[in-house]
Amino acid sequence: MSGAADADAQLSALDSLLSGPGAELLASLRHQELTPGTALALGTRLRETYPAGLVAAALAQHELRLAARAKFSRAMDMFFTRAGLEQASAEVVAQHRQARFAEAGVLADLCCGIGGDLVSLAGKHQVRAVDRDALHLRMAMLNAAACGVGSCAQAVQADVREVDLAGVDAVFIDPARRTGARRLGPGASEPPLAWCLDLAGRVPRMGIKAAPGIARDAVPGGWELEFVAVGRDLKEAVAWSPPLAGPATRATILPGGHTLTPRPGPPVPVAAPGLFLLDPNPAVTRAGLVEELARDLGAWKIDQQIAFLGTDSGVRTPFARTLRVLHSGPWNQKRLPARLRDLDIGAVDIRRRGLAGDVDRLHRQLKLSGSRRAILVMTRVRDEPWGLICLDADLP
Repeated sequence: MSGAADADAQLSALDSLLSGPGAELLASLRHQELTPGTALALGTRLRETYPAGLVAAALAQHELRLAARAKFSRAMDMFFTRAGLEQASAEVVAQHRQARFAEAGVLADLCCGIGGDLVSLAGKHQVRAVDRDALHLRMAMLNAAACGVGSCAQAVQADVREVDLAGVDAVFIDPARRTGARRLGPGASEPPLAWCLDLAGRVPRMGIKAAPGIARDAVPGGWELEFVAVGRDLKEAVAWSPPLAGPATRATILPGGHTLTPRPGPPVPVAAPGLFLLDPNPAVTRAGLVEELARDLGAWKIDQQIAFLGTDSGVRTPFARTLRVLHSGPWNQKRLPARLRDLDIGAVDIRRRGLAGDVDRLHRQLKLSGSRRAILVMTRVRDEPWGLICLDADLP
């Protein structure tokens, strides 16, 4: 099927879901959890009442809604494609980002997709939602309406490079990192980052969503790169133009909204691991703020190049996972199984940083049978291969 024909078929399927029978069918599925077995039986039963094509479209949409609950509180009222859901910003991230545009009036949400950011931005602003994908743009409007902000969103089907931005106070753009089913290469997007950065010459207040692997020197001076994690899951980076920027980098941990920014200070010492090991949040690592975290916590590095920190006191921080060290010493894989048995370790999560090794093969070789679960850290200490056996610190 050609691209145009496929797009027409998807729009037709969406139309069928918006029809009376389609809405009825989706409503009947609302509280239905799906497994491969139940989906097959359910589809067979529903086809006794509804056309087969409508049943297939409804079950596919219901499956996406179930998956979208991890991102959106109103997921069961919204519409998605698989690619649109994958790229859409989670609600908690979009709501955090919306605050940066507080002083803006009319916003443009470029490459709006299915409207993950739109539903948060339109809650506070008038928003022009722009996308060249007719299906995603229509879903974005439906999703805005489902979230009660449809009256604040205006749909514009266009290539974002050709859209009129007259009267727009600020822009948020989420450039595509895939075309159809094909994911673009690392650092690539459509439109490219360079075009997005240049757009600030027309609309000075801008936020650009980027992959979390973006290099910190990929944006000009005066811009801010914010690395955003939800819990320990690094979700994305956002480049903020100078009128909206703060420090050059920032690590933000949601849902608490905790932020860490660069601050000058003395060099962080390097020493052997202590009683506790701190594993910085990936947002902190990507933002280059491990030393700031160490100074804040009175911790030290265990290696000049490795982002693990040592301390002799248990500290609770949103910016790192705190582990209690049971054993620390030079890496010795032959003695490792016996050491783990002595510590009553029956299962391990392996964290490898700075030390080569086949993690899957090591898991198979260990053959553990103890009662406790531990974290096995494969790393370097003062450039020497090192291993640490740890437990999650049980801190008040």
